[in-house]
Parts: sequence; C-alpha cells; structure tokens
Amino acid sequence: MADRFRITLAQLNPTVGDLDGNAALAEKAWQAGKEAEADLVALPEMFVTGYNTQDLIMKPAFHKAAMAKIDELAEACADGPTLAIGGPWAEDDKLYNAYHILRGGRAVTRVLKHHLPNETVFDEVRIYDAAPVGGPYAVGNVRVGSPICEDSWHEDVPETLAETGAEFLLVPNGSPYYRGKMEVRHQLMVKRVVETGLPLIYLNLVGGQDDQVFDGGTFALNPGGALALQMPMLREEIAHIDLTRGDEGWRIEQGPLAKLPDTLETDYHAMVWALRDYMRKTGFKKVLLGLSGGVDSAIVATIAADALGPENVRCVMLPSEYTSQSSLDDAKACAEALGCRYDFVPIAEGRAAITNTLAPLFEGTEPDVTEENIQSRLRGLLLMALSNKFGEMLLTTGNKSEVAVGYATIYGDMSGGYNPIKDLYKTRVFDICRWRNANHRDWMMGPSGAVIPDNIIQKPPSAELREDQKDSDSLPDYPTLDGILDILLDQDGSIEDCLAAGYTREDAKRVEHLLYISEYKRYQSAPGARLSKRAFWLDRRYPIVNRWRDDG
Repeated sequence: MADRFRITLAQLNPTVGDLDGNAALAEKAWQAGKEAEADLVALPEMFVTGYNTQDLIMKPAFHKAAMAKIDELAEACADGPTLAIGGPWAEDDKLYNAYHILRGGRAVTRVLKHHLPNETVFDEVRIYDAAPVGGPYAVGNVRVGSPICEDSWHEDVPETLAETGAEFLLVPNGSPYYRGKMEVRHQLMVKRVVETGLPLIYLNLVGGQDDQVFDGGTFALNPGGALALQMPMLREEIAHIDLTRGDEGWRIEQGPLAKLPDTLETDYHAMVWALRDYMRKTGFKKVLLGLSGGVDSAIVATIAADALGPENVRCVMLPSEYTSQSSLDDAKACAEALGCRYDFVPIAEGRAAITNTLAPLFEGTEPDVTEENIQSRLRGLLLMALSNKFGEMLLTTGNKSEVAVGYATIYGDMSGGYNPIKDLYKTRVFDICRWRNANHRDWMMGPSGAVIPDNIIQKPPSAELREDQKDSDSLPDYPTLDGILDILLDQDGSIEDCLAAGYTREDAKRVEHLLYISEYKRYQSAPGARLSKRAFWLDRRYPIVNRWRDDG
C-alpha cells in the first residue's frame, strides 16, 4: 500500500465558453503534474466550461460539446496521472454539475453535486438537478472524497464520504470573492476537518467573469485544522503537495503559506483583475473614461492603468462653464502622474447648440435638472463617439453610493461598458485612493507613488453641473448616506434599524425612497466588479415597479 500521494493543484483562470482554451489549460496542468510525478492532477469546479455559466449550460449544444471535450481530454491525458476536472454531465434528461475523474483515456468516475446553491449570484437549483450523495473514488489504492463546492458547506456530504471510506477530502470550488470570504472559507473547512477527522484540500478558481471575481486562495488543512498550504489570492499558480500515510492516517506535508492581504488591498486587486479579465475575455485592448478632476474618475483611471498599462488608457476632460480651474488642474495632474493620454474636449459649443434646438419647446419654463442632465448626456455622447471611432471601451465611474440612490444620469455619465467601482461606497473610494497612493504591488501595471493628487481626495465632491454645486446639496453627507445604505442594502435592514443606529427618520426614509425609485437605472447600468455579498446585479433582484415602503 502506497504511503505517499502527490497532488498537483491547478489554481487557474478559465474563460466561460472557451472549451478549447480551457481544455488546453487543463492539459498544461496535467503535463506539469506528470513531470512532477503526481498521482492526481486536480482542477476546480466546472473548469472545462468556465464558471459561472448561468443559463448557457442549459443549452444542449453547449453542454454536449463540453462533455465531448472532456472525453477528448481524457484521451489526450491517458498516459500519466489521474486528471480530475469539473464540467457538466447529462443523462436521463437530467443535467448535473459534475467532477470527472479521468484515467487511462476515459472517465472512470463522475462525482455529481448534491447541494445546489440558490442565493446571491447562484441559481443552481433552477439550472442543475441535485444528485444523491455518492461515495469516494479510487486513485490507485487511495480513496478520495470530493464534495463539490457547496457540498462542503454542509456537514452531511463530507461525513458520508468519511463514513464510506474516503481517506482525505479534495474540494473543487468555483467560489467568487466578497470582502472577508477567505475567513469564512477557512472557518467552514476547519469544521469539516474536525467533523470528519480527515485532511482537506480546498481548490478554487481564479479570474474574472462578468461581475464576479474568483479569487483563488487554495488551501489545505490537516486534522485538527492546522494550515498545511495557503496559495496566493488572485494569482494563477500550480502547486504540488504531498500526503504521507502514518499510523494515524494521511497527513499533508507542510507547504508554503502565502500572506493574505487586508481587505483594502483585496478589494483593489479584485477591481484590477476584474477589469483586466473583462477586457481580455471580451477582446478589448484599450479603454477611455471621462476624467472630471473628482475622486471617482481618478480611482477608475488608476485601476485602468494598473489593469491594462497607462498606454492603453485615454482620459478625456470635458469641461463646461461650471467646471472649476482646480478640477481642470487636478484631472490633468492625475492623468500625467499615471502616464495616460489626456484629451481636452470642451462641451460649451455642443451644449449651446442643444439649448438653442430645445429653446422653442422649453419657452416659458425655468432651468432645472433637465439642463444639468443635458451636460452629462452630451459628455456621454462624445465619449461614446470616441469609443466607437477608436475601439476603446468606455468605463463609467459611478460609485455604489451614487448607483444606489440614482445620483447619476442615465444615458449620460452612466454610459459605458464596465464600471470598476460599482460596488464601492463613496467613503471607501477615499480609503482605496489613499491605500493606492501609499502602496504598489507587482501585479500593478501603473506607476508607483501618489498618482491621485491629494487635492482630489480632500475637496468636497461635486458634479459641477451648476454654480457652486456640492453633492451634499442633493444627498446626505456620504458617511451618513453610506451608513444608511449599509443597513438597508447590505444588511437588508429596516428603517427601525437605521433609527437604532442613530440616523434620523428623515434621512433614512429619503435614502430608502431614492434606493427604490432608482431600480430602473440599475437595470440599464454597466456591470462592475462584485466586492460584497450585496452588489447590484445578481445579488439584488427587485421589481422596477414597487410602491411598498417600510413604515417602521
């Protein structure tokens, strides 16, 4: 009986729908495992299709092609270690989320997922069929249990695997990032280790997919919960780990323990990675954005420079008569500090033409928010024209506070293909700016140093659509706004909860009203990196027409 077992763990970045490319990544990992004399090469959940596929996986032509690709992969990897890879499996008019164990040119076992997540970004109850709890599979004379992702979050599947002879647990995951997620994973997997008495290896995807960011962070635990391996977050990596069998069963030999960064760094890294992958996977090479001299567009420009390189970022200043000289100076200083292209496109002439065109229809009315929004929509038109002409994706720059309460102009500053800071409250935008000015990492393609001028961070936020305008004219101060939004949105709390936290009823009811009436705007907004469990898109699915209000 073997007393040593080597596993190659492939924390890699698949692309949804790229069956050939994903299979090639898997084969490359398998080759690395073969060279390392591994017994088993493991890839994460649904790797062959990419994840999260949403309804695409239900299309018969697609899941049949994915199953055929797994058969091809089995043949290509026949002479060497066992290969374990996630992908779909259909039989008897049922569709499963499966883990395919490939050896000798064919699939020798298929593990089928039992618990299907049906919350936040996941709709697996609607998409897949739930399989009965199965047992372990053999690799040589070693029996391996593989609870697939959600199956490991419940005690019944791991315990059944332990009771039916599994000698250790290998958990393939497609687990997306949210702030603090690694701590949650560690705590839950320690529970599974304590309950089963078995070593556990948690293997996760890495990479961006639409709004979701899979953050890697693969780790391994020995009985008792001691950490034997910690792979980096948000980095592709292949690692080899060894298990040895002693009198007390299998133990994982101590491996490297990557440092886990704090939440400011992981949020920023997730936004950079998400934009980089969104661009790469959709085929865009360059971006542009309106750089106003404000903090939101400054951090978006910085994220873009770090994700794509400053040479691939165009910053455009579109001033009106309400644009202050300090905003002009700050925007230019930020673009120059980042090393990005800076274009200056005044909107006065275009605005005058639109005003004259509408004058006969507006006769007898007073100027109001309509005229303010014309400025924003004109800027959106000009930026989209540049996007069309030069093939550069337009980034929109609204933070979560603004997106929540509709403090943005639809078809104006909401125009764009992607919003890196969509899930970042305004107060956190300031924190992220300060963090980036003070820190530089090897995954950043932009320059080091204070790339966001301090004046941008310090000055009161303003849309500059009328004389002496401040955001606080239209909204509660951002610390108050963000605190109320955290209760109503992130915690799904009530008006009474807001009052208990010290906020006034007037502010709480005002924010609640704005949150509900802005739903239609969010339905038409660009996707953006998910950083929390209550991001706007799949995490929140509210009706546009909704007259209910909390009278508490």
